[in-house]
Amino acid sequence: MNSSAEFIPMNSPAVVKSPSNEIELEVGLHNSPDEDDYNPFENRRVRKPTSSTGTLIHLIKSSLGTGILAMPLAFRNGGLLFGILGTALVAAIYAHCVHLLVSTSQKACKRSKIPSLGFSETAANVCANGPPGVRRFAGFAKAYIDYMLLVASYFSVSVYLVFISTTMHDVINFELNLEWKTRTYILMTTAVVALITQVRELKYLVPFSLLANSSIFVVFAISLYYIFKEPVSLEDRHFWPEWSNLPSFFGIAVYAIEGIGIVLPVENKMKHPHDFLKPIGIVNLGICFISILYVITGFFGYARYGPNTKGSITLNLPNEELLAKSTQLLAALAILLTTGLYYYVPMEILWQKIGHKIPPQRENLAQIGIRLGIVILMMGLALTIPELELFIGFVGSVGSATLALLTPIALDTIFRWPDGFGWMKWRLVKNALLATFGGFILIVGTYFSIQDIIENI
Repeated sequence: MNSSAEFIPMNSPAVVKSPSNEIELEVGLHNSPDEDDYNPFENRRVRKPTSSTGTLIHLIKSSLGTGILAMPLAFRNGGLLFGILGTALVAAIYAHCVHLLVSTSQKACKRSKIPSLGFSETAANVCANGPPGVRRFAGFAKAYIDYMLLVASYFSVSVYLVFISTTMHDVINFELNLEWKTRTYILMTTAVVALITQVRELKYLVPFSLLANSSIFVVFAISLYYIFKEPVSLEDRHFWPEWSNLPSFFGIAVYAIEGIGIVLPVENKMKHPHDFLKPIGIVNLGICFISILYVITGFFGYARYGPNTKGSITLNLPNEELLAKSTQLLAALAILLTTGLYYYVPMEILWQKIGHKIPPQRENLAQIGIRLGIVILMMGLALTIPELELFIGFVGSVGSATLALLTPIALDTIFRWPDGFGWMKWRLVKNALLATFGGFILIVGTYFSIQDIIENI
């Protein structure tokens, strides 16, 4: 991720200081005359570029975590028919928001003659060069995105800790006739996660992502085997949601599909970034593939287990069968291998903020200590709320709705303001409708998630 927050001055430049006075942003009212001559892709200097295949693997893995295994729970809340329609809607909206974010970032790079911008830097650049009324919020926008990415990413690590520990609790306690609590397994899992999260280069995380993807596909296939082992009956299954369950459905679905924090970091490190937004490119291929898997898993998982559907489909598999037990452990292993990828983005953000304050000879020790300390904090959070369903709905409603939906829409709107919305300002109307959907998930979903957490603590 590029840490630069400098912008090429345009006509009539002015300096705007962020509220914290940490950065200065040069802004102007007009584009430079030779803006069209600048190609950000040709000016990128990436030390260890990632192939298009590797980028696709990362993009798929950023969504294929506890998400696909939680889709039966989403369908339990949404119903069979609405689950299909709702999942397709969420996937289409998320894909569109990814296109908005990346295209806005690329246009901002071209306008300001910067090779690449991260998520928060894109927000700062767009605000600093946007309408006069929003320029003073450039520093705030950068800080807001950074801290929201930190919170959402670290919450996801807590979700992973709970998932892995719950799986181990069910399998090992049954096999060895133990009565250990889930919290005991959280402590054990944290020790392994602490080692994996010490990997610092995105390129070295590709093998982890590839192995995790392969493991999830095996888990997916075996789960389908158990689902179809006997005839699936739709009797007594809901086809439509109750209104009170609708926010939970969307919260889980958005959490399951989105991986917005990894989008710009992997795009910025691509060897061939033109492949990212092609009609048959990395984004569309990855999200279409994920969506099909999610609908199949969600529909038939809920059809099989009905009201007994748990936070992960693997937790519904019979503990007494060896294949089921091995599948549950393989799912836990796949999620375990994913923690390194989810740690990459927040650590990049955090290190940009504090790395310059640490003497070079102590950087390695500081990295080790910070990574370990954050894992311990997330362990404390997981110990407080060791219920997987509660975590997934909350993270989806708060972090995913804000970052994956509302932020790309806002940045596209600001960048295009006031005359870039097309005929009858149809893009502005479209953005307003999408923002309404994201606001619904954020406000209503968060309310019900917090209510559930309070009732179950």
